[in-house]
Amino acid sequence: MAAYASLALSMALVGSYVALSKILVLVFPVMLLAWLRFGIAAVAMAGWVRRRPGERPLSPADRRLLFWESFFGNFLFSVCMLFGVSLTSALAAGVIMASIPAVVAVLSWWLLGERITPRVQAAIVLAVGGIVLLSVAKTADSSSGMGGLRSLLGNALLFAAVCCEALYVVIGKKLTGNVSAQRISALVNLWGWALVTPFGLVAALQFDFSGVAPGHWGLLVFYSLAASMITVWLWMTGLRHVPAASAGIFTVFLPISAGLVGVLALGERFTPLHAVAFGLALAGVVLATWPARRPALAA
Repeated sequence: MAAYASLALSMALVGSYVALSKILVLVFPVMLLAWLRFGIAAVAMAGWVRRRPGERPLSPADRRLLFWESFFGNFLFSVCMLFGVSLTSALAAGVIMASIPAVVAVLSWWLLGERITPRVQAAIVLAVGGIVLLSVAKTADSSSGMGGLRSLLGNALLFAAVCCEALYVVIGKKLTGNVSAQRISALVNLWGWALVTPFGLVAALQFDFSGVAPGHWGLLVFYSLAASMITVWLWMTGLRHVPAASAGIFTVFLPISAGLVGVLALGERFTPLHAVAFGLALAGVVLATWPARRPALAA
């Protein structure tokens, strides 16, 4: 039960900071925001970098997996997610993020050779249907053609972030067998900081930090610790004890928390169309992750 709680809380926090980042991208340039996030988390996790007593040294394979885990799960995910939410709504982000289990299923088939059952195929159709419905509606409701294109581009970037998150799940399962959850969190964050530093420094030199309100600094600290430290540690801790396929069901908390924050904290309007889109996406989540019925034993 503790492992399940870790997975659920991790995804709920991911959904909350995805929605709240809508505020931060209005204050900080995207690349500067990503750089500050990784830097703040690196300071907080400095004590997690060293190998713990009894933990075996990193193998070359572990080092490669840590890099790719950070490249897709930290660097590309952050860039695509932050640019995406700057162009569309937190509610849209919630619907699109609900397609993670379906994308995990596709990547498992492509990368691991696992068979996609008809039920998972139907789940993929439902998840994609929710995304398409939302995107078409955003275009139709937009007051200008440029606004519709911005929403479509934002949705496309958010779906790219979904693909990065799915790779993060697949790679993370391999890492948890050899490396502690705390050390994975710290090393993956350091790789993310290194990858984004050239872009962050350029943005920092052109940014006026004196104009940032204290409340925004506080939100930045929460975002940094939640995104790079707490959620990664919780997810890796739970994933160590739960199969990746079973862990997929807990991503349902991501779109739910993102949507709730969008409505309750950001004042976004929840329409019947959002309800239909969420219904399709979440139905896909349940269908893709519901345990299969085991055949009865012969007497």
